[in-house]
Amino acid sequence: MEKPWYKQFWPWFILSLTVGVSLLTLVRVAILTNHSVHLVTEDYYKKGKGINIDISRVNVTKELGLSATVRSDGNTIVIHFEKGQLDHYPAISAMFAHRTLPDHDFSKLITSDASGQYRFTLDDELQGPWFVELTPHDEKWLIQGRVEFPTSSAVQLSN
Repeated sequence: MEKPWYKQFWPWFILSLTVGVSLLTLVRVAILTNHSVHLVTEDYYKKGKGINIDISRVNVTKELGLSATVRSDGNTIVIHFEKGQLDHYPAISAMFAHRTLPDHDFSKLITSDASGQYRFTLDDELQGPWFVELTPHDEKWLIQGRVEFPTSSAVQLSN
């Protein structure tokens, strides 16, 4: 007399494989939806058109002899700005963009002390590669560059 199907090994083995693979697939989908990587911007066409405007702003930066360096001191970011031909140290907008995590991007409007140092403090210390853009309020010039945080030595922003 043969055993009923539910008392045999092979049906349970095959069923456990399919259920296991299904559960692992659901876990993987949940992980990928919570930790997605955004490598392509949605408005890439507008950003491409804006490159020409950025190049003209970079040329103004070179004509004025402007430069900047960035360093971090714990959770404090220090930007040293060389004003070149400008009369005074302007208030600048510092935009920090993470390479793959757009929800971590932020901008700060900061003013300098008498020596051209701009400082601001964040809640947490920056980690990893960041793209930094410095512009004045009228957006006539642009200084930009990539910085790997944390960095105790000053990193030159180069257009």
